[in-house]
Amino acid sequence: MILIDYSAIAVANVLVMKMDVKENLIRHMILNSLRAYRKRFKDNYGELVICCDGSNNWRRTVYPQYKASRRTSREKSHLDWDELFRIINSVRDELKENFPYHVCHVEGAEADDIIAQLAYNTATFNHYEPVLIISGDKDFAQLQVMDNVEQFSPMTKKFIEEPNPRSHLMNLVLSGDTSDGVPNVLSNDNVFVEGLRQTPLSKKKREMLADDPECLGSDVYRNFLRNQKMIDLTEIPSSVKQDIINNFKGQDPWTNKGKVFPYLVQNRLKSLLENVQEFI
Repeated sequence: MILIDYSAIAVANVLVMKMDVKENLIRHMILNSLRAYRKRFKDNYGELVICCDGSNNWRRTVYPQYKASRRTSREKSHLDWDELFRIINSVRDELKENFPYHVCHVEGAEADDIIAQLAYNTATFNHYEPVLIISGDKDFAQLQVMDNVEQFSPMTKKFIEEPNPRSHLMNLVLSGDTSDGVPNVLSNDNVFVEGLRQTPLSKKKREMLADDPECLGSDVYRNFLRNQKMIDLTEIPSSVKQDIINNFKGQDPWTNKGKVFPYLVQNRLKSLLENVQEFI
């Protein structure tokens, strides 16, 4: 099973290649990336699963500041982000309609949740079928606690190997995640949205908290639990987990096999037509 962090890959390619937000170019880039990953990895890991972000993320219900500063950052960018996400979502729907891959898009769930739950589910029920996560997101390294899970970064073109996934997860929880608006455990919820500096987390305190998250008092422990809920992928609510499994099992994508060629013709994707067999 090849689990694709869909939005992250699409956005990263646009940023790295400094592309204009044009629908045909972005569609071609997304499809060509998927073709290349499938060609390279299918023999060892199986078929693609496109994992997409859903709306009404459950994390924002628990922690309203989650990713709250991203819109402000994007407003300073030259990109038309609304148009970019419209295109990415449109291509997502086209993939689901015309390609023989599972396209998982679940209300309330991020792609991270889908990737994690399918990886855990595969390890539990499918006798450790090989799983490859295509993403550079450091959060996924915690899933390497399962022997059947590997991760490949599209940015570095290298496998990400984490020798101690449990220690890695603890470090993530203590440090927080600036890009997601999650402060370190010594800092208050609003530190990023108010443009404040985090309270520095020294090596000594980090080691103390790793041994005993309650050692610095109730406020710090409360922040530890906040970060754990946001970052630890075993913390996904049970209802969201079940929705993900139901969404995956409810699809029969192989029936789309015959739609790939007409779709490429209709969208004038000539260079991809030359390699149509690599999609199916």
